[in-house]
Amino acid sequence: MDGAELTGKKVLITGASGFTGRHAVHYFQGAGADVTAVVRRPDIYAFDEKVSVYVCDLNDKHQVRELIRHVQPDYVLHLAGKNSVPDSWANPLLVLETNVMAVLYLLDALRCCPDVRTVIVGSRLKYTPEPGHVPAPPHPYSLSKALEEMVSLSWMSLFGQQIMLAEPGNLIGAGPSTGICSLLARHVAACEQTGKTEAFRLSGRDNTRDFLDVRDAVRAYAVLLLHGTSGRVYPVVSGVERSLGEIADLLLSMTDAEVPMRWDGASSGPDGAGKQEELPALRKLGWRPQISFEDSLRDILSDVRAHQGRITE
Repeated sequence: MDGAELTGKKVLITGASGFTGRHAVHYFQGAGADVTAVVRRPDIYAFDEKVSVYVCDLNDKHQVRELIRHVQPDYVLHLAGKNSVPDSWANPLLVLETNVMAVLYLLDALRCCPDVRTVIVGSRLKYTPEPGHVPAPPHPYSLSKALEEMVSLSWMSLFGQQIMLAEPGNLIGAGPSTGICSLLARHVAACEQTGKTEAFRLSGRDNTRDFLDVRDAVRAYAVLLLHGTSGRVYPVVSGVERSLGEIADLLLSMTDAEVPMRWDGASSGPDGAGKQEELPALRKLGWRPQISFEDSLRDILSDVRAHQGRITE
């Protein structure tokens, strides 16, 4: 992708203080864009002084309208949302409000800017109903992401807005992630620092997932903002299934510490997120993963070692 395509363009990023959001702000700023980072609170994360920070409650439609009126963006990357399955059981209405209504407030506010291109970042955990069957989503979070996709595509159809959906796999990398790679890296760093002896519990060694570096995902979002087809859902995955055993072995090869682990449960096989037939859509637009899995793990471990003991969001 030619970075010049973004030079001077106004890019609005919601959920900017989150794991992916921080990487997105850094990437788009580096590409020469005029970045507005939308956050819930200004004290969560300190952005570069060149980044415009805008505090907005996306669940307040009046604030969202004022945000769009003030920024007048060329591109919108919507990363904000509730992403915890356990939280969706504890507070399903808040999760539905945040993942569904906030998207509608945003897209409705953007109706005044018909040329804006928007990427809504969804989830591979969305619920897909079976025709003729009573809906049976596995958890409220999956329902919220299914509804988010439905209303986004419907808004595109109803009002002619340019809306693309991205469905990332398991994103990994440095930063405040609660994914398995980051959790395991924190365990390794704790063992290095304190000689921790409590075992880290994992499921079967052969359980596999598709892992993609968050920086590669952000590049994919940029490609979709510039060249994606409106109304299309794009899987953002590496195309490679990796086992938990492989992750553990690679991290253990990066330390001399004694790192106890406990393997519980049976292997469940792949989660299907990395099917090779899903990759051509993004690859036809010129996107390829660039960061190796090993380098991602090294970056995670280096970041955790540097911030060991520090509390992140």
